Amino acid sequence: MRYSHKLSDAVHTLAYIVIYRDHDLSSAAIAASVTSNPALVRRLMGALRRANLLATTQGAAAPKLARDPALITLLDIYQAVENPGDLLHVDEETNPKCIVGGNIQATLETAYSEVQQAAERQMQQITLASLITDIWTREREKSSTH
Repeated sequence: MRYSHKLSDAVHTLAYIVIYRDHDLSSAAIAASVTSNPALVRRLMGALRRANLLATTQGAAAPKLARDPALITLLDIYQAVENPGDLLHVDEETNPKCIVGGNIQATLETAYSEVQQAAERQMQQITLASLITDIWTREREKSSTH
């Protein structure tokens, strides 16, 4: 199974832009931190820009958040970069002649919808600002142990 890292990489990109605001903010520099490629970073930044989370100027490596990090939620970022946005997916290829195969899709769609709604409610409570604070806290803790 293949997992999407778009949300992680988008949060990483936004946090990098805030933390390194006075440094090189080129897609190459951000990609080096994400350990990805600049084209992926540019695609993510495009999605974040379309969602009004990021402001960019063509030809300039100076992206900025479009709003305060305390006003950007994990759900905002998730909805900007994940398509279609469902966390869980039902297997469409089950045997309709089997009791389980004939009913599992509808059963799981209901359960997965509940999980999706609960996850989105929780994601709405987590801000980019809180994630950045956690990054700084972890960095200070690492520094104090060395």
